[in-house]
Amino acid sequence: QVQLVESGGGLVQAGGSLRLSCAASGGGYNLGWFRQAPGKGRELVAAISWSTGDTYYADSVKGRFTISRVNAKTTVYLQMNSLRPEDTAVYTCAAKPYYWDYRAPQYNSWGQGTQVTVSA
Repeated sequence: QVQLVESGGGLVQAGGSLRLSCAASGGGYNLGWFRQAPGKGRELVAAISWSTGDTYYADSVKGRFTISRVNAKTTVYLQMNSLRPEDTAVYTCAAKPYYWDYRAPQYNSWGQGTQVTVSA
């Protein structure tokens, strides 16, 4: 399995921005970002296809979050703008083989998670 190392996150005021990064130990994986708020289920918020670079966004973040990749497609960023208190959650990077549908929520490798807190 691929190893995922995340960085970023923290505390920000509403309307502010944060950037998360995730470095994968190897190539050939679709990469995505999930989030889970207290008492809620895990949600796939953004993903990027290894093969095509096509992206997926949950409706709740469209127009505010951007997923991108660098370093031979093994590092992804999640740029989060216009943050809202309801974006507060633990954000986790995830990976799956490139031949799985990147838009589907089934991923099989996970990072350690990073806390994002947005104050009102």
